[in-house]
Amino acid sequence: MTQLTEPTDQRLAKGARARATIAQRAAELASVEGLDGLSIGRLAADLGLSKSGIATLFGTKEALQLAAVQTGRDIFVERVIAPSLAVPRGIERIRALVDRWFAHIDEPPFPGGCFRVATLTEFSSKTGPVHDAVVADHDQWLAFLAAEIAKARELGALPMVDPDLLAFELDAIVSAANVARQTGDSSRVDAARAIAARLLSAQG
Repeated sequence: MTQLTEPTDQRLAKGARARATIAQRAAELASVEGLDGLSIGRLAADLGLSKSGIATLFGTKEALQLAAVQTGRDIFVERVIAPSLAVPRGIERIRALVDRWFAHIDEPPFPGGCFRVATLTEFSSKTGPVHDAVVADHDQWLAFLAAEIAKARELGALPMVDPDLLAFELDAIVSAANVARQTGDSSRVDAARAIAARLLSAQG
């Protein structure tokens, strides 16, 4: 009997590729227009797809928003965290994380700059699954950074430092640098770099 339908594994792979492409474009748009600004119609027009096709893959706008959040997280892990894990734990890994974090700001993968900064500001006062995903992503990053700082302290590089406080300070500095970069104020990006370096050299 002639095969009339595409094999299941091929259809699943094609669906996964389509989801990834749509989620990537959703994250790009959300970085500029906000997660609430996402619409299936806009994505369909941008990508040359049917609205029904996108709706079939994601179902709801909320699911699309959550996919965009996951994409932003995955790209941050790929660009900032994963390469830094090749550096031995301690102050050098902290510096590698911060350097790659600033590189993520200087050469952002999204037109609106750092996806985390943009969406956290947008959803900090809202409720629901998208708020929870955005906040969880931010909290997990700070917890990871604080744990790396704590390990560096155990190794003797950061005596007397409060890991949670230093993680918060670094997050605030890089977030401010992202805003400065998006407004074209390179001098303040340089100032943020200098502040972060001073914090780590004073502690290290």
